[in-house]
Amino acid sequence: MKHASQRSMGVDYAIREIVVPADEAEKQGMRMLRLNIGDPNKWDFETPEYFKAALREAVDMVDNGYGNSQGSPELRQAIVDREREKHGADITADNVFVTSGVSEAANVLMATFLEPGDEMLVPGPGYPSYTQYIRFFGGVPVPYRQMEEENWQPDIDMIRKRITDRTKGMIIINPNNPTGAVYPERSIREIGDIAAEYDIPLISDEVYDKITFEGKFFSASRLPSDVSRIILNGFSKVNLMPGWRVGYGYYMDQNGKLDEIFEGMMRQLRLRICSNVPCQWAAKAALQGPQDYIVEMNRKLKERATFTYKRLNEIPGISVEKARGSMFMLPKVELTNWNSDMEFVLDLLRTEGVVLVNGSGFCDEFGQSHFRTITLPPLPVLEEAYDKLERFMRKSRSKT
Repeated sequence: MKHASQRSMGVDYAIREIVVPADEAEKQGMRMLRLNIGDPNKWDFETPEYFKAALREAVDMVDNGYGNSQGSPELRQAIVDREREKHGADITADNVFVTSGVSEAANVLMATFLEPGDEMLVPGPGYPSYTQYIRFFGGVPVPYRQMEEENWQPDIDMIRKRITDRTKGMIIINPNNPTGAVYPERSIREIGDIAAEYDIPLISDEVYDKITFEGKFFSASRLPSDVSRIILNGFSKVNLMPGWRVGYGYYMDQNGKLDEIFEGMMRQLRLRICSNVPCQWAAKAALQGPQDYIVEMNRKLKERATFTYKRLNEIPGISVEKARGSMFMLPKVELTNWNSDMEFVLDLLRTEGVVLVNGSGFCDEFGQSHFRTITLPPLPVLEEAYDKLERFMRKSRSKT
């Protein structure tokens, strides 16, 4: 028997790993209510028609050969225009790169920043791809706490304390996956001050930037010029194009400190040739066309987040902080009858057919005793799922 590499077998993406037992249970005839994946198009959200029309036009009329490895010049310029309009970002198309979703950007950046043993600060809990890619390339993810008792705001003091001479960068995710937090301007500026003080590059994942329904989103692109930073974004969430796999990033680095990082990243992007050419054409249309559909999307998500907050806090043994953005929430569960949050989500899945993600999959240190849920389904689906969760919790507590 041939053995897979240790690094490949060490990958554990909790959001998709829970699909394996869910599929097995479904094959046995159990109906699954899948609240594990943040895919808006699986529910009652639809990609705007003019995006689709642009894709059809691209397939029929645009050159479908290989594209520019950095991304089509037209799309990169559209990104420049949109980021300037949204956040006042002072960038040029030369600063922008296009990837196959933000996930590829995370992969390429961690491969570029890290040698074995190097450290990267990550939010805990935080989106697991970052932690997994850090480990994949031999790095060490160093989580900093998001404080549940303060609406999941970042622990600024802990960020400072966890910096070492091996720290190569720090990651923020705002609005946050998995907590639904939106960081206030003060927190972003404090993090920026630390990054500048220690000369540590900042990587800001802002893929949910327009999905903010409480508070005001503040982009790291607005930080002072002495903060070397890379802003990541994409089209999967705000633009309702999850399967199209187009993401992007841009550098803001006035003093050239990231020149070699950019070259290392570009060497990898040239190696993989290019991002999907027709979908880049459609992504350009998504940036340049009407944006009114985002208002309705936020209306739905706020309504569903409000319901989820109220309903989950009514269930014995469950508590949750209010989401202010993104499409996720991270409730806490009393693990009286389970040894771990993983055991809890598997027991719920096999008993009631409700699929959630274990909180430890988002951070071993700060995600334990939690689970992630989504706020995407219509209210009747959420109501059914949480009625099942309440029945499950009441039965479990009656056994103690």
